[in-house]
Amino acid sequence: MGKPYLLIAAGGTGGHMFPAQALAEAMLQKGWRVRLSTDARGARYTSGFPQPTEIVEASSATFARGGLAAKAMVGPKIAGGVTSMSIQMMRDRPDVVVGFGGYPSIPALGAATMLKIPRMIHEQNGVLGRVNQLFATRVSHVACGVWPTDLPEGARGQHTGNPVRAAVLERAAAGYIPPGDYPMSILVMGGSQGARILSDVVPGAIAALPDDLRAHIRVAHQARDEDGERVTTFYADHGIRAEVKPFFQDVPCRMSDAQLVISRSGASSVADISVIGRPSILIPFAAAAGDHQTANARGLVQAGGAIMIPESALDVSALTEQITAVLTNPEAAQKMAHAALSTGAPDATERLVHLVEQLAQKETA
Repeated sequence: MGKPYLLIAAGGTGGHMFPAQALAEAMLQKGWRVRLSTDARGARYTSGFPQPTEIVEASSATFARGGLAAKAMVGPKIAGGVTSMSIQMMRDRPDVVVGFGGYPSIPALGAATMLKIPRMIHEQNGVLGRVNQLFATRVSHVACGVWPTDLPEGARGQHTGNPVRAAVLERAAAGYIPPGDYPMSILVMGGSQGARILSDVVPGAIAALPDDLRAHIRVAHQARDEDGERVTTFYADHGIRAEVKPFFQDVPCRMSDAQLVISRSGASSVADISVIGRPSILIPFAAAAGDHQTANARGLVQAGGAIMIPESALDVSALTEQITAVLTNPEAAQKMAHAALSTGAPDATERLVHLVEQLAQKETA
């Protein structure tokens, strides 16, 4: 008997890829063979996957990008991807297929559906993405990162939480140093692709802090390439110690060192914040499908671990007020850190592994 074989399908953004990576790490440790099916965009986030993971690129497309000619090719590209993946699966049949959303997951899930291979999906957000909506009633389980998640009739949802990478688990419940009269760190994250509005507002809000508070602050700010130079210059011109990059490879380390996190409320960001346990100010992406980032933030906010500022209400003065409220009240900041921890699901990967193993047993039964 060879090793059991798991095919993971994911792509698009880090929000899909990071929980996929967490599952890959766990299943490899359990002796499974793991293959990831993604596209060129998703392949940018594969550097953190364990080396034994096989990476394959599948043909897929989305109606959300390109002109009329590109949209006309969406159907043929997806059909070609499903056909190619079906041929691969007939030659090398997976025991289980798990989709993590994003249009690059369509070929693998479509082929697994046609070939009746045990399959499930994981939804990171409080609102199903388009691809997961398509497959929700065609899989054995919909593992939900946020609970409750609005599911279509006939879908079988289970709350697993959002898996986090091993590097995040290593920092789980890391001791929190509350704000004080010493160097303090603020981590600014806009999701895996950055966020222009955070680059527009956060530097000014930090510059507007009272002098005695601002003097103690150092900033790690994730900014898009096109925003990086102006953000770096602004911080330098205002005497603020800051490191500005388009992407931080060591987010778990930086987050555990931070007194405050200012972030979009993408599913992976919220999961990392809650597992490590840090006070946060969350600004949901207003254009997110189904307003799912507001749904993602709700649990942290209701628990008292985060402050949510809608994009429509975000300006320099509002953000300065909230930063000041957290960093000048050590006791409240400590309570926020504990409250954030109370919403975390550090065992989310174990729950997902359990579902995968259950599906594999059905296949061999």
